[in-house]
Amino acid sequence: MGAVENIITDNLPIWSSALQSKSSAGRGTSSKGNLYGVKKLRELVLDLAVRGLLVPQDQNDEPASVLLEKIAAEKEKLIHQGEIKKQRIDPLTEDDLGQARIPKGWCLTRLINVYDVRDGTHDSPKYQSTGFPLVTSKNLSSGQLNLDNVKFISRQDHEKICQRSKVDKGDILFAMIGSIGNAALVDIEPEFSIKNVALFKYYNAEYSCPSFLLRFLSFAEQQFKAESSGAVQSFVSLGKLRSFLIALPPLPEQHRIVAKVDELMALCDTLEQQQEDSIQAHETLVEALLEALTSAADADAFQAAWQRISEHFDVLFTTQHSIDKLKETILQLAVMGKLVPQDPKDEPASIFLEKIASERELLIKKGKVKNQAILPEIKNEPFSSPLGWRFCRLNNLVVRLGSGSTPRGGKSAYKQKGIPFLRSQNVWNDGLHLDDIAFISEETHESMSNTHVYPDDILLNITGASLGRSTIFPKELKTANVSQHVTIIRLINLKMGPFLHCLILSPYVQKLVWARQVGMAIEGLSKKVLEQFEIPVPPLAEQYRIVARVDELMALCDQLKESLQQAQQTQIHLTDAVVENAL
Repeated sequence: MGAVENIITDNLPIWSSALQSKSSAGRGTSSKGNLYGVKKLRELVLDLAVRGLLVPQDQNDEPASVLLEKIAAEKEKLIHQGEIKKQRIDPLTEDDLGQARIPKGWCLTRLINVYDVRDGTHDSPKYQSTGFPLVTSKNLSSGQLNLDNVKFISRQDHEKICQRSKVDKGDILFAMIGSIGNAALVDIEPEFSIKNVALFKYYNAEYSCPSFLLRFLSFAEQQFKAESSGAVQSFVSLGKLRSFLIALPPLPEQHRIVAKVDELMALCDTLEQQQEDSIQAHETLVEALLEALTSAADADAFQAAWQRISEHFDVLFTTQHSIDKLKETILQLAVMGKLVPQDPKDEPASIFLEKIASERELLIKKGKVKNQAILPEIKNEPFSSPLGWRFCRLNNLVVRLGSGSTPRGGKSAYKQKGIPFLRSQNVWNDGLHLDDIAFISEETHESMSNTHVYPDDILLNITGASLGRSTIFPKELKTANVSQHVTIIRLINLKMGPFLHCLILSPYVQKLVWARQVGMAIEGLSKKVLEQFEIPVPPLAEQYRIVARVDELMALCDQLKESLQQAQQTQIHLTDAVVENAL
């Protein structure tokens, strides 16, 4: 077994434990993030390959300097025949030569000395329904040539582009704009043109190993990205590609390196698949056990299901996905009356709702609430509720239910400071995120008096990708205004607010939200749909106990997540250390 195989096998726990990539942290993060350990392992294999540390050198190999002489002679022939143009090539500097540590028999040179480096058209030909495919960066996004969603151009435009950059089988394509890199080998007989894509063509197939160049470009991709230009969209220039330095091995060694890289990448694939299978099996197990809680028919079944979970708590909730599922289950159990025991001494919800109805009638008489038509009774309850609970329509619980509006003048009404104007991007389940907040003037705020927000109001996003996100407006802000993408829910009895917020975040209401949305272009919930939501109402005393228990268990989940993130960060550091030591 070679040195690299030893590095892999000796550090398997580190590679396989570093589950989440650094870039996947943040809001909405899933445990199915990149397998960071395997990702770093792939990078290590390529790094060792281009440094000459992956396979041993063979003194019988013809040195790369001789190979370069042969390639140069072929290049001169093509120039003489008018196939390619002669180009100015910058000589290697002392810094270039001084920084390079290359094995014996290798040679430092520029890519243009090994391959004919061209680029596709930068114009935008007229597209048509059929014709010749025009390959762009998006067709290389997977690191392979993909013509599934390609656009077509005419034969005339195709032939014009081919005069500049004709693609042949065995060429290498490399995205130059946007998603830089994703080098792909052309392994089909091409009948397509390229746009904003670099093209690497060998001068003579006998002196070339395109598969080695493919691996080298995959290694160099990060440096190209780091040194890319462009304020709006990053790009790498043709000159940069041509002048890029490559440590060229002897041709036989190039083939040996490719074979070893493929062998080790297959090992990475196996390791990655094992980890993905393990993650999937873990998630399936967690979801099945949590489902047993919510579907328990009675207290005995629930207790048995909870016992199975509690005995293995430390091994079940070890990923962000599993912890998120636990949070969802806690909320679902809360709104089904399974999280805390019922107390027969509690005043039943029917009396609580009668008090709310009386308060509503009083507000109608005072003109503070409109007298609306009575909504139909709930004949079929969504689930069997505990003794003392009742279902009612959301509209029967509120004094205000409706979305905000856009200030006159739109964004031109925004100010540097003033009254907060909350949009859907500010409303998150864990509270208001004010890093991207807009403000409106006092005058504008007063002119929009119907959409003022006050402490204890519940805010609910009703359109777009953030549909269903909700928070309670905090006391420290005093007041604000909201856009038309956010609904204000103001309860008649504010004491019910924390429970209703838990209810909105629960899978029960989230399913209602997404099932009853309307609109084809943009999802949305209308006031008429929202006011008919079937709301389970426990006795008020039980609501307090439920919210307290939810808060307690959510804090535990947050502690689990924090411990998990710390453990993952440790694994990432260990992975980086192993890679650094290997180099």
